[in-house]
Amino acid sequence: MSEEILINVSPVETRVALVDNGVLQELHIERSHGRGFVGNIYKGKVVRVLPGMQAAFVDIGLERTGFIHAQELTPEPLEGEARPTELPDIRTLVREGQALVVQVSKDPISTKGARLTSHITLSSRYLVYMPNSAHIGVSIRIDDDVERKRLRDAVAASVLEQDISGGFIVRTVAEGIPADAVVGDIPFLQKLWQGLTDRLSAAVAPAVIHQDMPLTLRSLRDLARQPIEKIRVDSRQSWTQMREFAHEYCPQLINIIECYQGERPLLDLYGVEDEIARALDPRVGLKSNGYLIIEQTEAMTTVDVNTGAFVGRRNLEETIFKTNMEAASAIARQLRVRNIGGIIVLDFIDMQDPEHQRQVLRTLEKALERDHSKTNITGVSELGLVEMTRKRTRESLGQMLCESCSVCRGRGQVKSAETVCYEVFREILREARAYDNEKFLVLASSVVVDRLLDEDAAYVADLEAFIGRTIEFQVEPLFTQEQYDIVLV
Repeated sequence: MSEEILINVSPVETRVALVDNGVLQELHIERSHGRGFVGNIYKGKVVRVLPGMQAAFVDIGLERTGFIHAQELTPEPLEGEARPTELPDIRTLVREGQALVVQVSKDPISTKGARLTSHITLSSRYLVYMPNSAHIGVSIRIDDDVERKRLRDAVAASVLEQDISGGFIVRTVAEGIPADAVVGDIPFLQKLWQGLTDRLSAAVAPAVIHQDMPLTLRSLRDLARQPIEKIRVDSRQSWTQMREFAHEYCPQLINIIECYQGERPLLDLYGVEDEIARALDPRVGLKSNGYLIIEQTEAMTTVDVNTGAFVGRRNLEETIFKTNMEAASAIARQLRVRNIGGIIVLDFIDMQDPEHQRQVLRTLEKALERDHSKTNITGVSELGLVEMTRKRTRESLGQMLCESCSVCRGRGQVKSAETVCYEVFREILREARAYDNEKFLVLASSVVVDRLLDEDAAYVADLEAFIGRTIEFQVEPLFTQEQYDIVLV
């Protein structure tokens, strides 16, 4: 396995691609005029409390107010304690006009404001600091019990020795790292939090207190873990900043950070640009000639698996099984590349053999193990669907790069020329009953006018005879296929 991180930097946009054996696995995009807000800490002002939703809206200085649920306002349970089954009334937790320190946990998406939490966290290379908690934990992605105990004991001993308040979580990247390097992040996080508390006392809500690092440095902190072999960046300025950051926080990465100066664009070199274009297409081809159809909606995303031109060699069940196995791996990659989150419903081709179902689910789970976002699979439903969730913190690739079509307004379809012609007939009848004019002038797109003068010419003649008036047609080049106008002459 050969993994590389490719970083393309321009004045308006930074793109980070995680490539495995030449195949794009993840893509992160940050634009200079619209940086993400996840991880930012604000001193906000509560503008509205909604008891019926157990939530509140908080003004943090963004275009739309943020949203915080009562669960994000209650203290985190201590280790060994169960989370309370019933939440207190939110009116006992916050009131309108109150100043509140919050952190963005999910970027604004579509018409929804940012999702907020009062459970503040600060990240370093190996640790996550939680100033309002006393919990010390280890990432669930570290499976080895001995390693988990080693890391937890090292952090707990350092916290006790330095008499530090707050809790810590050991990040996945700390696996196999010497204990002194891991606990070496603690003074940095303490100093960072002290600086934030000083700014908090002087800030007037709404105000930003802390902003997360730019994408180039976050890629070193969050993505650069084993088995990354090379980190290539096409900006010398960013290369210098990344090396300085690595020298201070992750010296083991210095030797693999490379400044790319080739003539060919970095992302073109690895075919990433073509992958981005394909990631905006709902249809995804499989090597077996089967294909996926991925459709995103406001509430959920659906993925449909089809055999396509793949006919197999033995029998139908074997053909279906091979297609589903290939689709399981492809789906996991597409979710990462497209950054699809929320509720996801996977419609695999129906399998009769329970062992085949188990193997397909296991393949999907195995492929999702490398996903940086938290995923949860519920299994196969009674309808044969696989339901899963993937944590969503920012817009998907399609939402970031695209906008709704101005013609169909996001429907994905436009009315046929035939349908529009019949609408024109009905409108003329309505106008003929209401007004006493000499003739009608129909303004429409060329496709609609051509049909009215050709296939529907007989209907037009019958309509003229019925209403006793002349109907003329004129092409309006600026009209879409659905638009038309009827002028009374």
